Amino acid sequence: MDDDLRYPIGRFRPPTSVSDDDLEGWIEAVALLPAELRRATSGLERAQLDTPYRSGGWSPRQIVHHVADSHMNSVIRFRLALTEDAPTIKPYLQGAWGDLADSRRAEVETSLAILAGLHARWAVLLETFDADDWSRTFVHPESGRAIRLDVNLALYAWHGRHHATQIERLREREGW
Repeated sequence: MDDDLRYPIGRFRPPTSVSDDDLEGWIEAVALLPAELRRATSGLERAQLDTPYRSGGWSPRQIVHHVADSHMNSVIRFRLALTEDAPTIKPYLQGAWGDLADSRRAEVETSLAILAGLHARWAVLLETFDADDWSRTFVHPESGRAIRLDVNLALYAWHGRHHATQIERLREREGW
């Protein structure tokens, strides 16, 4: 049951191959995510925004701020991979970031605004990619693996949908 709440659309499965249609769909998911999160949180009152989506999980407020943190890091990783040769990226402690005061107290609108601008700009960049750009990589120091940008895009398309669905399912369960 907890896995159903934690991963309402299933766990991420890296693609074994990537088509132009896949890329187009993932770019569209990136472009649409800010509006999806805005809809998921629309009309929620303070207490609802601070209700964890599962026992031990984040609240919708923390989820929205986490998505902004995570996707800002992803855009930076994309830009590093495009401008450097297989750079090693800097990981961050997402759980600790989610527990910081701003993640627990800031209005969700602050991160929704960040995501609107960030994703609009990210989508413009992604739409210019050619095959060589998609095959560029960055190295994650925890695994030592080179991660291709096309696979990372798949991950972040999934990531946004995953977190929006957590909020949507909470609303359904609570009757909000």
